[in-house]
Amino acid sequence: MEKLLFYTISLLTILNPIAGGVILVSLASIRDIPVIARRTTLVVFTGLVITMVAGGLVLKLFGINIPSIKAIGGVILLLMALHMIQGREMVPTKGSEEEHSAAEDKEDISIVPMAIPILLGPGAITTTIILSEKAQTLPEKATLLMAIVITSAVVYLTLRHSALLSKVLGVNGLKIITRLMGLVIGAIAFLFLVGGVKELWLGS
Repeated sequence: MEKLLFYTISLLTILNPIAGGVILVSLASIRDIPVIARRTTLVVFTGLVITMVAGGLVLKLFGINIPSIKAIGGVILLLMALHMIQGREMVPTKGSEEEHSAAEDKEDISIVPMAIPILLGPGAITTTIILSEKAQTLPEKATLLMAIVITSAVVYLTLRHSALLSKVLGVNGLKIITRLMGLVIGAIAFLFLVGGVKELWLGS
């Protein structure tokens, strides 16, 4: 139960579905939100599962060890946390010009930019790889998969009711939640960074 809670909180804070919901309201009409929420959640769930299963294999293919990913992943997450704590917009949320152009098409918004890169960005992918490598046994893998299912369910519910959430929270409420999530991500980033550096040091 403790690991399930840790995995779920780690994924939810980094995906930040509340902020994603606010962005969804600004990009889509109220009528389109339910369909977009389903499609976006499906893409996020599929991406997390693929990363969980194949992420480590890709790293091994390129000769990248897990301690290195932990260290650089910790740095990436720490930078994200600092941006969130300071109330600045993170780069993955902005997206490229092509992503903004695709966002104008309501059929494509569920994949780009909602799923990628707003929710399933570099931080989420890195975190999933690290958590997957930490989950060595079959029960731990199953726990991580369950955390992904729970996270995806929360993402769907948040996006589905994003219009209501944006009204209830408002701009100030969103800023407060973003800063709190930034603190949690910062703590997780520190654990990843210290653990990665320690493993690299002991392995050298």
